[in-house]
Amino acid sequence: MTETDTNRLYLFTPPLAGSDIAEFAALLADVLSAGDVACVLARLAPGAEGDAEKIVSRLVETAARAEAALLVENDARLAARAGADGAHIHGLGEALDDALKSLKPERIVGAGLLRSRDDAMVAGEKGVDYVMFGEPRGDGFVPPMEQTVERIAWWAEIFEPPCVGFAARLGDIAPLAAAGADFIALGEAIWRAEAPAEALAQAQAALLAPQAH
Repeated sequence: MTETDTNRLYLFTPPLAGSDIAEFAALLADVLSAGDVACVLARLAPGAEGDAEKIVSRLVETAARAEAALLVENDARLAARAGADGAHIHGLGEALDDALKSLKPERIVGAGLLRSRDDAMVAGEKGVDYVMFGEPRGDGFVPPMEQTVERIAWWAEIFEPPCVGFAARLGDIAPLAAAGADFIALGEAIWRAEAPAEALAQAQAALLAPQAH
């Protein structure tokens, strides 16, 4: 994932178990056909460790057919074993250092759940491929939209690595893109929709709309 001239979408999967993967892979393929998704983040349900490699490998295949990168949430070793394109790491510390050491430069390493501007700057200095702002914490808390917009605008004005803004709702897409996000991440806004592929198409339209002006 590198900086682009146009904004692109980044898709979180729901937390997946082994029993989910066949049905979800088909749904994911349908959703990926509805818009320009640069990246899919594979997330595992609690207790899915035994099926983790099978889950990720299947998602790698599905994403590749849509020319999307497949990243693994917070597990660089699993990313390497399953042939994923990289990992998205929570916060600073040993996990991020290990991911950068083991995956770069062949694979992507992104950083999210960064608590402060200083943390984001440190991640950038370490050499991450992108930083993410606004994603939900483990307890489900989503930072206020105003804070995420402010953080993206600050980052985009000063730093070169791309930034990703997390949109909890489809209505958040346009302001995040206008603030300077290179990628817009979506999760439940897609998967909880009655028609996920239609929601993705709406997200794509919302992302392109500011560029028409």
